[in-house]
Amino acid sequence: MSDFFDVREMHGYTTAIVYDNGEIDEISTHFVSGAAARAIVGGSYGFTTADDPKKAKEAIETAVELAKRLDRINPRKKIEMAPIPRTVKEVYRVKKNPGDVSMSQKQDLLKSIEDAMREQDKKGLIKSTRLNYSEAYSHNIHYTSAGERIEYDTYRTGFSCTAVAGEGSALQVGRRSYFNVGGFEIFDQCNPLELAREAVDEAYALLSAKHAPSGKFDVVCDPELAGVFIHEAVGHASEADTVLDGDSCLEGRIGQQIGSELVTVKDDPTLLKYGYYPYDSEGVPSHSKTLIEKGVMKAYLNSRETAAKLGGTPGNARAGGLARPVVRMSNTFIDNGELTKDEVFEGVNGIYLKGSRGGQVNTGEGVFQFNAVIGYLVKDGKLGDIIRDVSLSGNTLKTLNNIVRVGNDLDFHSGRCGKAGQGVAVGDGSPHILIKDAVVGGSS
Repeated sequence: MSDFFDVREMHGYTTAIVYDNGEIDEISTHFVSGAAARAIVGGSYGFTTADDPKKAKEAIETAVELAKRLDRINPRKKIEMAPIPRTVKEVYRVKKNPGDVSMSQKQDLLKSIEDAMREQDKKGLIKSTRLNYSEAYSHNIHYTSAGERIEYDTYRTGFSCTAVAGEGSALQVGRRSYFNVGGFEIFDQCNPLELAREAVDEAYALLSAKHAPSGKFDVVCDPELAGVFIHEAVGHASEADTVLDGDSCLEGRIGQQIGSELVTVKDDPTLLKYGYYPYDSEGVPSHSKTLIEKGVMKAYLNSRETAAKLGGTPGNARAGGLARPVVRMSNTFIDNGELTKDEVFEGVNGIYLKGSRGGQVNTGEGVFQFNAVIGYLVKDGKLGDIIRDVSLSGNTLKTLNNIVRVGNDLDFHSGRCGKAGQGVAVGDGSPHILIKDAVVGGSS
């Protein structure tokens, strides 16, 4: 017998359509079906998967045997699990099932987006375009040895478009995307043709952009770059398994003032953004969690196991597909402040950074570097020359304390977050913020 087991069954599919330079490059549908079983015996886990949900019973037996064997070989302190709150969640129901939209309609949509990019190319500088459409559906069932059981559906849909502009030997890329939880109704939430035109405009702007200066500047970050900062530098350091591993600069900081009183950070899987989920991969009902409130560290993100060890509430264990659940973010964001965007910029002499092209973070040392897509020199609050190849770097805690203005224009961007060899859908958000004395790096 085991101390505990749980099972996740999943049935679903993913569909992708790719347009490359106006021609269909790929149309594919992949079906997903299987079960994942996890068991605890003493201080050990057993975990296994099956490619058929009908084999769930066999998967449970295998997981139990694996846990027993590990517990015999290497006995450890018994694993405790925080209880699952008894809450029934209202699950988002898709408004326009993408399965009811024909493949030709989806292709026509991509073709119209590509046409908009070509029409925006007034100077004939766009050398190539690429568009991606994706939809994903899963029917999820979760049950435990304690008798808990949930069952729900999730859909995620979206598109991205990329334009490559070239002049002489120079090439620059503009990109826009929109992904969200839900079905084909996501195209009512955005203007895909306008996003396509913005991608072309961005590629054009980068062609004429100057190289960025280096040094310390007052920096305004747009919602995308500020959202990536809060996800990577703060969100990952708030994950309780990272804290327990001794790899977080936020370890032992609960109750401490770690940032400006203007900064409140939340993680909220109940928001209808890309990181939405009604229940986590341990069957815990989703709920909003305040990580930082007016600069004070309030909570970590927890699984049932880490909540039992550190205190706090579970609900943040997520798995990519049928992988093992680990502590993950959902929709992580800096909450709105009181200033308008114009008030954030008022009187600023420095740099405005927009978008994110990735970067790196060390959660233990609390240092980061992120690359912006595009930037602008700012004088007396007004945008000046466009700059490119620019990065923002610094110390996480120092940066949190150096946020001196927070706007009221909270916006989210979608992404895929990687951890433990698996990816999950997330949303990053923020209003415009002003960071004083930020370290900016440029290339000559």
